[in-house]
Amino acid sequence: MKTIVNPIVKDEVTFIQTAAASKSQMTVLSVKLMPGGGTPLHYHKNFSETFTVVQGELTVYLKGKKIVLEAGQEYTVQRGKTHRFANESDAPVFFSTTIQPGSVGFEKSLYILYGLAGDDRTDSKGVPKSLLDLAVVSKISDMHQPGILAVLSPLITLFFFIARSKNIDKALQQRYCPDFL
Repeated sequence: MKTIVNPIVKDEVTFIQTAAASKSQMTVLSVKLMPGGGTPLHYHKNFSETFTVVQGELTVYLKGKKIVLEAGQEYTVQRGKTHRFANESDAPVFFSTTIQPGSVGFEKSLYILYGLAGDDRTDSKGVPKSLLDLAVVSKISDMHQPGILAVLSPLITLFFFIARSKNIDKALQQRYCPDFL
């Protein structure tokens, strides 16, 4: 098991089961999410995501519905469903996330995001400062923006192709994803 830490937002992710080890059946992560942490609204085209709370409270938003999960509770967000999750409490929340089927790209995106944060290449919320880096992470993670932000999708795709033409995607993976080489 490998643990990575985002030095900016202090979140921790431990890889319990990888896509490679499970023959692409699943990716299982153990997550420590600090107060105020979470993701923007997004959806995944290629996998479902199950959140199981171990300790604390995790808030999941799905289609305008707010679901507060406590220790022992779980919720599955099916592929294609817009959602976000957040720690709206005053204490860290510990939960597991199961991605089915497993996603090497999603796993790599976490390594890259946390690595960029460690190299001071993200803002105070952990978002890459470079649009090319952001495009690479967005594409390999299967994280898509809904609603009005969906109009940015062609731009993200364009920036991703620019990043690939400059081998930025390979450079990011070589620097931050040594476990995948």
